Amino acid sequence: MSTDPSEWSPQSPASAQSPQNPKLELTTSRHFTAWLTEQKISLAFTTYQSGKLFLIGTQPNGRLSVFERTFNRCMGLWSDGQTLWMSSLYQMWRFENALAPGQSADGFDRLYVPQLGYTTGDLDAHDVAVDATGRVVFVNTLFSCLATLSDRHSFTPLWQPPFISKLAAEDRCHLNGLALENGKPRYVTAVSQSDVADGWRDKRRDGGCVVDVTTNTAVCTGLSMPHSPRLYRDNLWLLDSGTGFLGRVDRNSGAFEPVTFLPGYTRGLAFAGDFAVVGLSKPRDNKTFSGLALDTNLAKRDAQAQCGLYIVDLRTGDVAHWLKIEGVVAELYDVVTLPGVTRPTVLGFKTDQIHRTLSVGDKADL
Repeated sequence: MSTDPSEWSPQSPASAQSPQNPKLELTTSRHFTAWLTEQKISLAFTTYQSGKLFLIGTQPNGRLSVFERTFNRCMGLWSDGQTLWMSSLYQMWRFENALAPGQSADGFDRLYVPQLGYTTGDLDAHDVAVDATGRVVFVNTLFSCLATLSDRHSFTPLWQPPFISKLAAEDRCHLNGLALENGKPRYVTAVSQSDVADGWRDKRRDGGCVVDVTTNTAVCTGLSMPHSPRLYRDNLWLLDSGTGFLGRVDRNSGAFEPVTFLPGYTRGLAFAGDFAVVGLSKPRDNKTFSGLALDTNLAKRDAQAQCGLYIVDLRTGDVAHWLKIEGVVAELYDVVTLPGVTRPTVLGFKTDQIHRTLSVGDKADL
């Protein structure tokens, strides 16, 4: 592998401000970095409101490592530690780690390079995952369906909820979340079961649902703007964003069981060992986020909405660690763990660093 050291961007500081780089401050709980080290992970998260992909790891001295790159309206994430998929405004990107095992570049043990991009158009793509066959499946929110990538078209539809009568670019129910089970799509979340253009906005408070893709049935209803369904240790977890609760769905009764209230609009969920990593956003000051139970729940606890990542101990439901974000970033969308990664970095397109980073694959036969 060849790089030009002069082109490597330094680690983004935890607090920085300039005319080109508005103020951004990241603060952590006392043992946040130690927790990353104990779990042998790093974290990646997206901030679609400010168009940033952040990578969070640890430096050799035990301090926080923060690295960010700009991708317009980046949202859904999926990763196995080596490959990273990310949805953005009108493209789906696949990043690959260019470093061999044991190799490092300027102290980073992962270098994610954007190797492949699909132009989808603005589908408002939300969650993205890779199934057991290696196929990318994503939530096509604009068309209210699950879709996969196409070599010729914007997308190939795979499935639509039973209450959606036709594929139309109308964001009828605000389909947003996807959970796989045994490598296959199993559950999705939607803000409503509306079948008219933009109909979900009238159902934000209690019209949310979880739909079983395999049976075409709503297995949980009465939710408030649910996001990020995930299957972990045989439990179906999700974020009831409009109330601020992390909880799980009883798959037999269909009841939502709140576990932990978190001070923000919850969106983005990942797991590591006995812990959940939850993304929090500050609600926008507009009709979409007004009139939700989250406002009442915050007031009841004399709390202000936060933006950041909260680490919840699943054994107790308590918040064990946190990373708070202040400044230009106010909303997160997705978060993933990067297993076995200590200090990751990623190439973007705004500097010529990407011109000078070269790697050579194994020799192949003609």
